[in-house]
Amino acid sequence: MPGTAEQKKAFLSSPKFAVVGASKDETKFGTKVLKWYLEHDKEVTPVHPKENEIQGVTAVRALADLPDPTNTSVSVITGPKITLGLLEQAKVLGIPALWLQPGADDETIVQYIQDNGLADKVIYGGPCVLVEGGAILESL
Repeated sequence: MPGTAEQKKAFLSSPKFAVVGASKDETKFGTKVLKWYLEHDKEVTPVHPKENEIQGVTAVRALADLPDPTNTSVSVITGPKITLGLLEQAKVLGIPALWLQPGADDETIVQYIQDNGLADKVIYGGPCVLVEGGAILESL
């Protein structure tokens, strides 16, 4: 089942955010999501395996490199094969909330979420933060 209003509010109430899937390509949704957090004055860290910075923000190589993973909500804009590994890492790191953008999930991902007790932590199957985020922030 896609994320509930309560899950989305909890996600956006986080003190810190990370975006997996942002790149130097401004036309990509990952970069658009990163810019959305910056425009809303959120503390955000891009996660990219090769880039040192994106949009003027210092990037980290992996979720494990986040300075405070247990207080960081993570937006995921990756293909399902990469998403699965991210969910595995997030579970180990104790990341409190993840929002999978459209296209980041598939049946295997949904099954993993259900089988690993992550249904209350992962938002998937619905509109992205770019569509719903502003209204949710206003409601906080």
